[in-house]
Amino acid sequence: MAENGEEKLIAVARHIAKTLGHNENMADDILQIFSNFDGRFREKLSEKLSDEDPRTLEHTLKSLDRQISRYVLADHPIWSDSADAASFLDAVDDLLSLIQTWTPLSDEKPVAACLDRADDLLQQSMFRLETEFSTLIERGGESFDTTRFQNGTESAAANYFDSDEDDDNDDLIGGDDEDHQVPIAHPVTNYDFVIDALPSGTINDLHEIAKRMVAAGYGKECSHAYSTSRRDFLEESLSRLGLQKLSIEEVQRMPWSELEDEIEKWTKATIMSLRILFPSERRLCDRVFSGFSSASDLSFMEVCRGSTIQLLNFADAVAIGSRAPERLFKVLDVFETLRDLMSEFEAVFSDQYCFFLRNEAVTIWKRLGEAIRGIFMELENLIRRDPAKAAVPGGGLHPITRYVMNYLRAACRSRLTLEQVFEEGAGGGGDFRRVEASSSLSVQMAWIMELLESNLESKSKMYRDPALCSVFMMNNGRYIVQKVGDNELGSLLGDDWIRKHTAKVRQYHVNYMRSSWNKVLGVLKLDSGALASSNGASRAMKEKLKLFNLNFEEICKAQSTWVIFDEQMREEMRIAVSENLTPAYRSFLGRFQNLSDIGKHEKHIKYSVEDVVARISELFEGRIGSAGGRK
Repeated sequence: MAENGEEKLIAVARHIAKTLGHNENMADDILQIFSNFDGRFREKLSEKLSDEDPRTLEHTLKSLDRQISRYVLADHPIWSDSADAASFLDAVDDLLSLIQTWTPLSDEKPVAACLDRADDLLQQSMFRLETEFSTLIERGGESFDTTRFQNGTESAAANYFDSDEDDDNDDLIGGDDEDHQVPIAHPVTNYDFVIDALPSGTINDLHEIAKRMVAAGYGKECSHAYSTSRRDFLEESLSRLGLQKLSIEEVQRMPWSELEDEIEKWTKATIMSLRILFPSERRLCDRVFSGFSSASDLSFMEVCRGSTIQLLNFADAVAIGSRAPERLFKVLDVFETLRDLMSEFEAVFSDQYCFFLRNEAVTIWKRLGEAIRGIFMELENLIRRDPAKAAVPGGGLHPITRYVMNYLRAACRSRLTLEQVFEEGAGGGGDFRRVEASSSLSVQMAWIMELLESNLESKSKMYRDPALCSVFMMNNGRYIVQKVGDNELGSLLGDDWIRKHTAKVRQYHVNYMRSSWNKVLGVLKLDSGALASSNGASRAMKEKLKLFNLNFEEICKAQSTWVIFDEQMREEMRIAVSENLTPAYRSFLGRFQNLSDIGKHEKHIKYSVEDVVARISELFEGRIGSAGGRK
């Protein structure tokens, strides 16, 4: 019954073959497939092949050897003639079929010897196919028309790759060797197109070759030939974007001004690569290796690996470089570029072979976040270490105040990115769209402001005059509050912070008035004992007037060199001084002029009330525009 079952199954296989193709040999093919799963069918196949004369195998192999050798030894490209190409592929197909058919009888010596010769012939065929494969890619690349793009963006493509032959040497990369000069690409803003880097006919030819090489077990060799030829295209494209091949060490040794320029080129090249070049290469791989996903994935990885690592290494060099505060904004550019392209990394490098590239991109992106947090730590250290070498003339703005506040305002233009960076640093997951009033970034900003305030307080102690100390703190406090208001920094610190520090500025104003003018106001006060007799009142008021003149002149002389940078605050200070001093002085003069012997003492009245107001209006006009001025 078992034999009957096998015979029936064999009969069914033959029936399937005849129905599909009316080809008697197809039944043998199906039987061979079945034999791979059940040894009984292998025996049946062996019995059938045993009925064949081994001399048939020898004869067929010799015929194929003659056909294939003619092409293998040809001194011109086979694919220069479509008929030759088709004939060569047919012969390779017959050779593969022959090997597959007779492999089950490889234990028999005559068959084994023929199969060894067939394997050698197959290897020669594959070497020649590999050469033809590479030649087709190179020829196709030479005929590449830069204006042939999809989605109707011919003009954008032309603007990107085209360059004038008469460009100056400054527009070329590669030094004096003309063979290595690469035209620089023009800027591109439209990324909605795909490059067809090879003609459609060439792609079809490559696919036919790839099919045979993969079927023969030479898929890796085919992938290697493909990637070796195609990676040059990507490298040249990066060169056209002005990107140099730099090691991590070379990037770190580069002067910052040069590195800033390189970062701009890197940004453009990375966007172009992830949005156009790599997707285009992915599409080309999938067409050439259609039906062979593993070979396609391997080829794509090999093509893009070098260029991708070049781009990532540059970003890594920026990430592990100096943490100097002035580098923040360019590091933010690199961080944001990688972040915004992360979905492209995930999409274009989605297969198993590219996993390490995706992983490396994420690692370097996070390392850039660490660098940004490190730069803020360095800013903190800069504020802490800023020495109190010399007092700012006239109690004006200190350079550290101006630097830190302008720095933070500029940094907060990238608030969403900084929110993400500091949330990740605090273990908060880093959703860059999430902004909270009590976020890690707001805590960071408040801490920097506290360090700055502490630093300024220590610097204020360099002024011997308490009033000048108050003017210094008032100037710097007012500048800080102004810089915080109406921008992202103020939003981060919050209204309570602004109200608190506005109140501190008012307190500095009060302290100034007390330490500077209360002494003068005290001189103008008369006690009842001194006014008991006319002679006593005359003497007392004369002495007080002399003392007032002396103190007033000293204060005006000193404070005319002091600085209040803000025009509104300067006017407010003058009004406050005038409103406190002039009523008391007017009252004093009124009493003084009521003395009976006023004629003897009128010469002691050096300033009228109007003169006092005029002198007060000259206060705080110090060296504005120098160290104490505003920028």
